[in-house]
Parts: sequence; C-alpha cells; structure tokens
Amino acid sequence: MKHISYFIILSIGLFLSACANHTSGISANSLGEVRVDNSTFSREVSVSNITSRQSADLIQAAAQINSLVATDLRLQYKFTWFDASGFTIEDEATSWKSLKLHGKQQIQVNAVAPNATASRFEVYVRKAFSN
Repeated sequence: MKHISYFIILSIGLFLSACANHTSGISANSLGEVRVDNSTFSREVSVSNITSRQSADLIQAAAQINSLVATDLRLQYKFTWFDASGFTIEDEATSWKSLKLHGKQQIQVNAVAPNATASRFEVYVRKAFSN
C-alpha cells in the first residue's frame, strides 16, 4: 500500500512539473537556429533576425523578439556567450533583462560579448514571472 501512495504522489508531482509555466521558452543561436522549449509560448512569441557584427575585437549581437498576440506580454531575455571550444563565458555575471511587448510589437535586443574570446552566442526568451 505504501508503494502505491508513493507512486501516486510521484506521478502527481511529475504531472504538475510538466505543466509548469516556468520553462525556458525559446532560444536562438548565432547561426540563426531557433529551439522551442515551450510550444505554447512559441505561439505568442518568436525570435528572428539574429545577427552579429565585429566591433573592435568584440562581437555585438542582436535579435528581434516578436509578439504574435494582441495582448501585452512581460518577458525576459538573456544572451549567453561561448568561446571557440563551446564553454560559456562569464555566464554567472549575465542576468535576465525584463522586456514588455505590446500587442504585435517587435523589438530588437542587443548585447556585446564580455571579452574577445567569445566566438558565438545564444539568446533566450521566456515569460517573466513575479514571485
């Protein structure tokens, strides 16, 4: 009987965590590849026009975040930088930035690499949740 109740509790916990709204959302990398981690969120927001340019010895990155719905959205985004070996660069120092998109609005977000060893980047977008 004990095993059944543990199984039920575990099943409920897994079900609720699968329905959690705190998933990453969408990410796009410097090659323009987009990954969707939350299909519901991807019907509200898209990421496009991922570009970069060299500014002195640093990479400057940009991405366009697009609202696909008529209502306002509170979002967060974050750029993560990688070196040529695929290791993150100063990831702990980079925080999520807040963004409010009005219905069907598009906005470009930018970031500059923290140092010259950065060779590529990813930008992540998720819904903002207040605690």
